[in-house]
This record gives sequence, structure tokens and C-alpha cells, in this order.
Amino acid sequence: MMFQENGNGEMGLSGIPLGTKNKYKRMSSQVPDDNDVALHQQQLEDKRNSTRKYVIACAIFASLNNVLLGYDVGVMSGAVIFIKEDLKITEVQVEFLIGILSIVSLLGSLGGGRTSDIIGRKWTMALAAVIFQIGGITMTFAPSYQVLMIGRLLAGIGIGFGVMISPIYIAEISPNLTRGSLTAFPEIFINVGIMLGYVSNYAFSGLSVHISWRVMLAVGVLPSVFIGFALFIIPESPRWLVMQNRIEEARSVLLKTNEDEKEVEERLAEIQQAAGFANSGKYENKPVWRELLFPPPALRWMLITGLGIQCFQQISGIDATVYYSPEIFQATGIEDKKKLLAATVAVGISKTVFILVAIVLIDKVGRKPLLVTSTIGMTVCLFCMGATLSFFEKGPLVIGLGILFVCGNVAFFSIGLGPVCWVLTSEIFPLRVRAQASALGAVANRVCSGIVAMSFLSVSGKITFAGMFFLFSAISSLAIVFVFTIVPETKGKSLEQIEMMFQNEHQSQVKEMELGDIEQLVQNKTGLTN
Repeated sequence: MMFQENGNGEMGLSGIPLGTKNKYKRMSSQVPDDNDVALHQQQLEDKRNSTRKYVIACAIFASLNNVLLGYDVGVMSGAVIFIKEDLKITEVQVEFLIGILSIVSLLGSLGGGRTSDIIGRKWTMALAAVIFQIGGITMTFAPSYQVLMIGRLLAGIGIGFGVMISPIYIAEISPNLTRGSLTAFPEIFINVGIMLGYVSNYAFSGLSVHISWRVMLAVGVLPSVFIGFALFIIPESPRWLVMQNRIEEARSVLLKTNEDEKEVEERLAEIQQAAGFANSGKYENKPVWRELLFPPPALRWMLITGLGIQCFQQISGIDATVYYSPEIFQATGIEDKKKLLAATVAVGISKTVFILVAIVLIDKVGRKPLLVTSTIGMTVCLFCMGATLSFFEKGPLVIGLGILFVCGNVAFFSIGLGPVCWVLTSEIFPLRVRAQASALGAVANRVCSGIVAMSFLSVSGKITFAGMFFLFSAISSLAIVFVFTIVPETKGKSLEQIEMMFQNEHQSQVKEMELGDIEQLVQNKTGLTN
């Protein structure tokens, strides 16, 4: 019998080489070759990495509009010092200039919900960037307060569109297990924008009064330019495509954003079922706005949750703390403009760094634990800031404690109430009303922000800065109660499963009430019999 030598010098009895270089397998063998297994695992890992990078890229590009809001919040806190001196405006005009952006942005948010249902999520983001660019350029070259206000109105509308649509888009393209952290990207970019605004204030504060604030505002136009490039990279939302009956395009997007093809088909089926259910006779073809005005019980709970958390995010005073941080630090004893702006940079860094903590934890520990930690921490910091301003005289101690408690407040905000608010609002609403219900949430957010921003200086003039911080602390303590009693946990669930969770919870409550009524009736009858 002839034997054939293999690569290791060993021979098989059948004349077929043995060892690692053997190219042959028994046809009946059920054990796959180790090389094939390793190759398959490597291919899966490559696909997983490719998918993850693609989804992250989409989330980043979709979040660029939020840099605009953050930059405006940060830069106006310092730029208004120079605007006030250059254009000779009053303190009331300063409040109006700062607060009007939040009020006007609600028009963008209201229009953004309907617009995104018509032209799509992707092109709504593009429209937001264009409107903001026009407003930003108008503000940069404004020769007077009136023209500056026109630019501010346009910028506010653009920001309203962008802030409303980004979390929805990201939630609709993200895999279930990473949706929380990805949907928090817009909040990261708001914080990045705030920090860049503070840095811009510090960097350009040495220019002349007439030029400095214009350069500060001009820099804010740059992020919106990159959104034009993003349109060639990011896809349309698969859920919007299904609503338009473009099923194959939706499948193509899901294949790019999900690792498992089986999961893609399951997700597509869920979306089609949700879209078909939304368009069925269950809703009796009612317009979305009427359904939002007169919601069924499950949707009413969703609206209370979504709008409530958006309001608490702002009425606890975060925008006032950021917008007026120079004035707050001035109240602690810092007088030099350069030092004031340097202190605000510390606020921006704290706000940005701690948002990264939320990104890491939101899909691991869940939404609710982060909200509880955040609201408790904010309440403590706000109360301590009020106590510091009340019981100590201006000086190094008050300056140090003031910076500590303001930075602590924004840090706790960033690990919970800041990002989780937008994540929840983008998750909890049914597909049929998601865009417009989320727009209502954004409107509630912007209205509350505007009211607080436009009244902070006036009210603090009546009750002092310490009184304002005690007031914000009381509101933040109410937010703790709201989170404990109203907000559900949505970690790890698909958007369609979250909708069913609200439906099932309502049905279980109804059954419990009915069961309680029956038990009461039985007890009454028993009492009568006895």
C-alpha cells in the first residue's frame, strides 16, 4: 500500500495527508473545520464592527444640528457682555435677546414634526441647517439690535427643527441594545457646543467690543456647513420609509444598521405591523393633532411622561445656570471679565465630561436609575448653592464653593436629566404620532427654557440669586417624585415593544380596577347577607 506524506511528515492510512494542511474532510463529518469556524467568526466580527461604525457615524452626523443649540447657549453667555456695551441695550433687552431663541424655536419644533412626516427625517435636518445658517449670518453682520433680533428669530426656528428631529432619527435607525447611548448623542453635541461657545468667548474676548461678539457668533455657523456633507452619508429612517410603503429601501437601511439578518426581518415585520396598525381602522382615520389633543389612555400616559420630563429638564434651571453663569460667578465675587469667562469654561468642561458617563451607563443600568441619581444630585447642588450665597460674604471661599456647586449641578444634569429626557421622548411614542408628539415635547422644553431664561435676571433682582437657587432646588425635588412615580424603564426594548408596554400597563390597571370593583361588590353583598 502506498502512503502519501503530509506537510508535517505524517501519513494517513488511506493515503490522505493528516494534520493542519489537510484539504479534505469526511463527507459525513458534522464537525466543521477549525479554519472555517475561525473565518466565519472573523467575518461576523468584521460585520459587527462595520455596522457599529456606520450607525455611530449616522448618529454623529444627525447630531451636528445640536452643536448649534449648545454653541448658542454657551457663546451668548459671554457675547451678551460685549453686545450690551456695543449696542447700548438694557437689561430687559438682554433677557429678551437670550430668551427669545427658546420661545421661537418652538415654531421650528412644531413645524418639524409635520415636516419630517412629509419630506422625511433626513431632509428635515438639512432644512434646519439652512435656516440656522441664514440666521447666524444675519446676527454676525447685524448693525442694530433690531436686525440682531431678526437673525436670532431665524436661528431659533432652525434650532427648533434640529433639536426635535435628531433624537427621533437616531432612535429609529439604532439597534435596540445601543439605542439609549446613541440617542444621547444629540445631548453630547449640545454639551460640546456649550463648551466651544465658552472657549470662543474666552478666545475672542481680547478683540474690540464691536468685533468680538460678531466673531463669536460667526464661528457658530461652521457646524451647519458639515451637515451638507452628512446628507451623502446618512440614510433615511427605515420607519419613515415603511410609512411611505418603501419596504425594500427600509430593509436595505436595516441591513446596514443591524448585525443579524434574522433580526432585520423580525424588526422589519414589527415596523410594518406597527405602521399597518397605526393606519388601520383602530384610529378611525383621525388626524394626528386631534389624537394628541384627545388621547386614548395609553397615549395620555405617554404624553404625561414625555412632556413632563421635558418641562422638568428646563424649569429646574439648567439653561439659566448656563446662560447667566458669568452673572452668577460675579455674585460670588469674581469681577474681572477674563476670569469670569475662564470660570464658565470649567462649567462647559464639567457638562461635557459627565455626559460621557451617561453614554456608558444608559444601556447598562437603564434610564430610570440615571434619572433618579441626576435629579437627587441636582437638588443637593442647587440647595447648597443657594445656601452658599445666603450665608457667606463674597470672597475666595464663596468663589470656590460657587464654582464647585454650579459645576456639580451641570455634571449631575449631564449624567441623567439632560440626555435621558431626549432618549425617552424619542422612544415612547407610537410610530403614527412619534414625530409630532416628540415635537410637542420639544415645544414644552423650549417654552420652559424661554420662560426661565427671559425671567431669571428680573426675578433674581427681586428674590436674589440665592432665592432663585432655592426655587430651582424645590422644583428639582418635585422632579425626583415625578421620575419615581411616572417614568417607566425602556432599556433593551424595541420601539414597538415599548408601545405595547404602555398599552399592556394600561390594560392591567383597568383589570385591577375592575377586579377591585368586583371584590367590593362581593363584600357588600356578603355584608348585606349577614
